[in-house]
Amino acid sequence: MDYNLQLNNYAKLIVKVGVNIRSGQTLVVNSSLEAAELTRLIVKHAYEAGALLVKVNWSDDTITRMRYDLAPDESFLVEPKWLAAEMEELVAGDAAVVSIVTSPPDLLDGVPQERIVNYQKTYSNTMAKYRHAVQTHKFSWCLAAAPSPAWAAKVFPGEHADTQLRKLWDAIFSAVRADQVDPIAAWEEHSSFLRKRADYLNAKAYKKLHYLAPGTDLTIELPKGQIWLGGAKANGQGCSFVANIPTEEVFTAPLATGVNGIVSSTKPLSYGGTIIDRFSLTFENGRIVHAQAEQGEDTLNNLIAMDEGSHYLGEVALVPHQSPISDSNILYYKTLFDENSSNHLAIGSAYASNLEGGKQMSQEELKAAGLNTSMVHVDFMVGSAEMDIFGVTEDGSREPIFIKGNWAF
Repeated sequence: MDYNLQLNNYAKLIVKVGVNIRSGQTLVVNSSLEAAELTRLIVKHAYEAGALLVKVNWSDDTITRMRYDLAPDESFLVEPKWLAAEMEELVAGDAAVVSIVTSPPDLLDGVPQERIVNYQKTYSNTMAKYRHAVQTHKFSWCLAAAPSPAWAAKVFPGEHADTQLRKLWDAIFSAVRADQVDPIAAWEEHSSFLRKRADYLNAKAYKKLHYLAPGTDLTIELPKGQIWLGGAKANGQGCSFVANIPTEEVFTAPLATGVNGIVSSTKPLSYGGTIIDRFSLTFENGRIVHAQAEQGEDTLNNLIAMDEGSHYLGEVALVPHQSPISDSNILYYKTLFDENSSNHLAIGSAYASNLEGGKQMSQEELKAAGLNTSMVHVDFMVGSAEMDIFGVTEDGSREPIFIKGNWAF
């Protein structure tokens, strides 16, 4: 299929399926200069769908790196109060938000960790109210990606630069179903499939999940009133949206204090502009008590030390090993794609929408109900073709959910 047609399909999917823009809505697009072509098409389709205003916030990886290399230390303690106020006002007015990521996974390689940690803590603290709105699905938001030369070079090393970029675009078009004859119909079918898996798990209401794989023997207790979600979700106005394009996951929130055992990563994690790889985490009563990594161990420990909640898990997500992104055998070094090729967990905050009545609860009420709260939410990949997952019922019976990396039902 022609590149321009697929790019147009992709932009249309983001607008019509991702945030599902309605007449009179405002759309905010956070994008990189590398994604200008895609961004312009998103703006076009949004206005054609009836958007009142499309506001684009541009970023540039080169300028981002300049700040980390050249700015004074105090720069990373500046609270972005203006941004927090703007986003809170927009969300209160029913705006939708699209974010396009393009950065290479090692953008901040070599930057002193203190600078990265200070920025993340300052930004997360200032944006706490907006983050709560994101995690309670009060408004429609969508995360997508576009290739940059630096990212493409990481995914396809050894290829000519033009080939790298083309191959990454082709891989993304396939992963998001933009190469289908009717991409929107394909997404409706896919979303229905994910909802059926979620419905099955909701009906089961397992007390625990037990993960078994090389380097992994982990038990995760689930809270009462758990809700599994997959595919399209409903925002605070009852309108559907798809938060991640692509998505292959069915997910819920664990009981924060109910995680015990050890889990090992199966793919590299790009976090804070650096790579963490070949790592394991050991849990006791939900808390991470030991962490080790062959690459990026300091970054991993800094992530865990962000706040008290970053010592616990906030998400458990199921993705079959035999799925479109996994079957491509491409390591994207981008969590948006890699998490949708593998079972994954998340360090940090839970989504309130994964608990009955959670959307109406305060942070204190969510914590009392057993969900984790934190300034961070970082997914990491643990799935493989060797992973078995069992659901444990209230009476202690064990039922297979995943066998050899794939759905058992």
